[in-house]
Amino acid sequence: MRSQKMLGTVMLLITALIWGCAFTAQSVGMDYVGPFTIQGVRLIIGGVVLLPFIALRASRAKKAGRVTSPEEKRLTLKAGLSCGVMLGLAVNIQQIGIQYTTVGKAAFVTAMYILLVPLFGLFLGGRASRRVWLSVLLGVVGLYLLCMSSGGFTLMKGDAIELLGAVAFAGHILIIDRYSARVDGLKLSCLQFLTAGVGTCILMFALEQPSWTAILSGWGPILYMGVMSCGVAYTFQVLGQKYVSPTAASLLMSMESVFSVLCGMVVLHEIPTGREFAGCAVMLAAILLCQLPERKKA
Repeated sequence: MRSQKMLGTVMLLITALIWGCAFTAQSVGMDYVGPFTIQGVRLIIGGVVLLPFIALRASRAKKAGRVTSPEEKRLTLKAGLSCGVMLGLAVNIQQIGIQYTTVGKAAFVTAMYILLVPLFGLFLGGRASRRVWLSVLLGVVGLYLLCMSSGGFTLMKGDAIELLGAVAFAGHILIIDRYSARVDGLKLSCLQFLTAGVGTCILMFALEQPSWTAILSGWGPILYMGVMSCGVAYTFQVLGQKYVSPTAASLLMSMESVFSVLCGMVVLHEIPTGREFAGCAVMLAAILLCQLPERKKA
């Protein structure tokens, strides 16, 4: 049990690191292609990368005499389609928003999903403690410092879009939490990538004019997003959540915000202002407070 928990912790930390750096890759990739093109291609790559591993595991299972039941196949298909639709919605909203804000701000606003998850749980019969409500209040204060212009109460366009993306990511996490322990993690990841990728490619051809020349010109960030951010990171998320509690998992994955700001400073030379640093600090405090374990009553 202890070794499995450590494995899950390492997986989720690697996930946070890869996702944090992926914000920079998303920003750089927009120099070559449109938002739906970069997301459609990276999602398809993410799904295709996992196919050889799934085939290898299926071959070993067949030799060992293990057979997947029809019920498990139906559940995996249902989970993959559900996660894929929500993932496609989330990543495309996020990608559109990155055009109008910095990668650091995009990451911290996206991290609001950690505060939204327990709130959405209220509609599913759950309860929110005072600490959760305090976390939400701190998150709103941090969001104001980070995103609002110093002269008024106007939420900047990119930040508002990223906030919508955070809502979609919260829904995605809730769906993953529902299915991750009941289906094969690799198959679930592959199906959600292909589902989200096909839907995004439809939007790509309908709303943009993709070309192989442009895609190949931005091969670096697109390949990183497809292989690492999708193929590795999202799969690690699904597998890691099997061994780590949802509270600890959310806390570990929230570190992507910190990694994103650091990567944006190093690669894109995006230096936050003092006000934005303060907003990041308050939002990170809200995220950490929200994920602290509850004290058990005697």
